Amino acid sequence: MPDEIPFNRPSLSGHEWQYLSEAVGAMHISGDGTFTKRCQALLEREMGASRVLLTTSCTAALEMTALLLNLKEGDEVIVPSFTFVSTVNAYALRGAVPVFCDVRPDTLNLDERLLESLITPKTRAIVVVHYAGIGAQMDEILRIGESAEIPVIEDNAHGLFGRWKGRPLGSFGTFATQSFHETKNFFCGEGGALVLNKPEHVHRAEIFWEKGTNRKQFFQGLVDKYSWMDLGSSFLPSDMLAAFLYAQLESRDSIQGKRGAIWHRYHEQLSEWALANGIGQPHVPPECDNPFHMYYLLHPDGETRNRFIREMRALGVMCVFHYLPLHLSEMGRKIGRPGDECPVTESVSERLVRLPFFTEMSDSEVDSVIAAVNSFSGE
Repeated sequence: MPDEIPFNRPSLSGHEWQYLSEAVGAMHISGDGTFTKRCQALLEREMGASRVLLTTSCTAALEMTALLLNLKEGDEVIVPSFTFVSTVNAYALRGAVPVFCDVRPDTLNLDERLLESLITPKTRAIVVVHYAGIGAQMDEILRIGESAEIPVIEDNAHGLFGRWKGRPLGSFGTFATQSFHETKNFFCGEGGALVLNKPEHVHRAEIFWEKGTNRKQFFQGLVDKYSWMDLGSSFLPSDMLAAFLYAQLESRDSIQGKRGAIWHRYHEQLSEWALANGIGQPHVPPECDNPFHMYYLLHPDGETRNRFIREMRALGVMCVFHYLPLHLSEMGRKIGRPGDECPVTESVSERLVRLPFFTEMSDSEVDSVIAAVNSFSGE
């Protein structure tokens, strides 16, 4: 087998070791240190957010939104079936019932045309995932949410620095969440963030963030001692992780430039092959600014997709599928609302494949992937 081109390879952007050393030297390596504050301030500026709180993961940030919504057993939360399990787990842990919504066949985002039919008196939130960093139809989704007085949450794990109609993804919903897992454009191994777009939620979120205490106010000198005020957990990441992340975020223009170049090479140099073989390429509507999180292909059927993965692996190119339909999973059938049907999700799930895509892919690696893909015949 040829030397393997992995699906993902984490890379340094320049100042990670320096900032890690500074964090250790300051001897504040627990949460909410200097680098935590720097990351949060940068993200607040870039997203126009009232407050951003770094978390141990995007999962943790989603769990904080469930607390902020005061979810209880029997409440319903509308979520796309084509997403990672954390999007649902955060609300199921509070006893909420996931209501699975199908996705659009073009962008693979939650299909806003189905939303109103899924809303009931028990609906407490609409969760949107910007798949591959391509913005969902936020005007219509927000209109529906506001009309029914239901908050919208953006799971923006794929979309940091992407835009929809010129506005940052993650700035539309009442809350948004980010991921800094090592498979993301910007990473610190494991990490995330909660984005608060309405100032009235900041105080309570900070209490949840600090294990249910008013410790934040104590260190600001607003109270003379801190105590247990509400529910909460240990959501803060180490400042060492924040130091690593800050180096990544500082290099955002360079990182995005490199990823954009890879994405466009794939898109342009595979277009003729895709057309000849009936393969779908990513659809980016004109109102969307692509953050270049991934590159995927849609095969005509599952059998062809699986054969493609096997043949690419034989050529040393690691390609992978993505989400399985949550409404068909064992847990989804157990706790989801009965009768939810998501035919587009089922079709996309068995046909989609992701190509190797990481920031420091060399030109020769990109060339090798393109050559391997172009050698595949769908017949």
